[in-house]
Amino acid sequence: MSPRAKVYLLGSILILMGISLVAYKSQVLGLPFFPGNYQTVWTIEAKVDFQAMGKPVKVSLALPKNQTNMDVLDEVFSSSGYGFDIEKENGLTRAVWSKREVSGQQVLYYKLDVHQGGVMVVPPLVPEAVVASPLDWSGSRNASLRSAAASLLDNSWQASADTEGFVTQLIKSYNDSDNHDSQLIKSSFPNKSNTNVILDLLAMAKFPAQILRGLYLENDRSRISPDDLLEIYNGQTWLVFNPKNGAKGLPHNFLVWQRGGKSLIDVVGGKQSKVTFSILANDVPIRDVALKQMGDNTAALMDYSIYSLPIEQQSIFKFVLLVPVGALIIIFLRVVIGIRTAGTFMPVLLAIAFVQTSLLNGLIIFLLILTVGLWMRSMFSRLDLLLVSRIAAVVVIVVGMMAAISIISYRLGISNALTVTFFPMIVIAWTIEHMSILWEDDGPAEVLIQTAGSLFVAILCYLLMTNRFVGHWMFNFPELLLVILGLIVMLGHYTGYRVSELIRFRNMKELS
Repeated sequence: MSPRAKVYLLGSILILMGISLVAYKSQVLGLPFFPGNYQTVWTIEAKVDFQAMGKPVKVSLALPKNQTNMDVLDEVFSSSGYGFDIEKENGLTRAVWSKREVSGQQVLYYKLDVHQGGVMVVPPLVPEAVVASPLDWSGSRNASLRSAAASLLDNSWQASADTEGFVTQLIKSYNDSDNHDSQLIKSSFPNKSNTNVILDLLAMAKFPAQILRGLYLENDRSRISPDDLLEIYNGQTWLVFNPKNGAKGLPHNFLVWQRGGKSLIDVVGGKQSKVTFSILANDVPIRDVALKQMGDNTAALMDYSIYSLPIEQQSIFKFVLLVPVGALIIIFLRVVIGIRTAGTFMPVLLAIAFVQTSLLNGLIIFLLILTVGLWMRSMFSRLDLLLVSRIAAVVVIVVGMMAAISIISYRLGISNALTVTFFPMIVIAWTIEHMSILWEDDGPAEVLIQTAGSLFVAILCYLLMTNRFVGHWMFNFPELLLVILGLIVMLGHYTGYRVSELIRFRNMKELS
């Protein structure tokens, strides 16, 4: 068998394997091949960090419950050798990890999948059980604080007609920077959150209230802290308010993680404890969501995607998996079409930068850096520097320009330009060096041709990498990498005419 036949056989096998795996996941396992035939399932990961002190450790984390507008589809606890248990007390559920003689930095994970739908209906609780303890403002030195609190409560009461209006006015008055009473209270409790102070003020007014801790379900959020809402009992039902602006009602995308109760996390035997959350939206078939909601365990979903990775890594791979698509485009345009570019894979790196900066801003920033870099490189060439020193000097210039562009854009209020740091500085430095040598050897025309070719290919890669269909296919069907690899192998053995050569020598056919 000839080498060419072996190459095409290998490429065909890879393509067939990739297509077969994609067909299996789409037809048998039910993963949607086209975006739109699925429902959004939010994967939320709680990461508990603390420093163990060489003693027995017990970690307790509050867990969310099923809500009328949220369905918990799946839960995963990562204990790393810890003993694990779930405790329920007074209607509250907590995860408990325990281990003897632990030292050093410790990390625990809790991950759940949530499906959003329906309308939130707050279940009843016993009002007396959740009345907050008012702040201890006794003593003559706190007379001004008591007077400020009384004034704030009285003015809010007079400016309202019912409980809802009173709470809204109280929150707005407390957050008013021109209100002297609220500013006095805030300055007296600098280490206490505004939500907790408002909770104590409501307790002084004899209103049962508690904190709702939760998360806003928004895609690709990493290492965030939970948000707080206020829940007030008006004598008949529970009402939810935003402690920042007094807005009434539970936001439709708010997942209630903890309702009342004690702290979100308790650590015995450790210090410097904290819990952060990461959120990622996944596209899941409607059939699978329904099966999980019904608790049907007979149809297990064989998940061959990368959903098993931690949330932060999933966010990274959601982007990294698009790079081979750009590589395939570059190889096709260079080998078959014959477009000349500055460097082999420099356009795909530019496309990655354009994804972060937006296309127009990225083009402007790249051309600005390249123009100034070429000018500075021409100055360095007169100094007869060694190649390594010359490139290092260009790197310093590129970094300095990135810093200057970021500072100037910040002062001008152009936030998109702040992402200039995503540009691959070493690649740009090598590009400037390559362009300078090309300018000296072949003239400015060749430099313009390769620059235009690089930007054209980078724009095509950018358009593909930001296409929602391509993003959906690569993330949910990473087996397509086999198809891309097979095509690259086949293109690697292409020896035919390039389109640019056919255009260039088209007159020779007429002469013959």
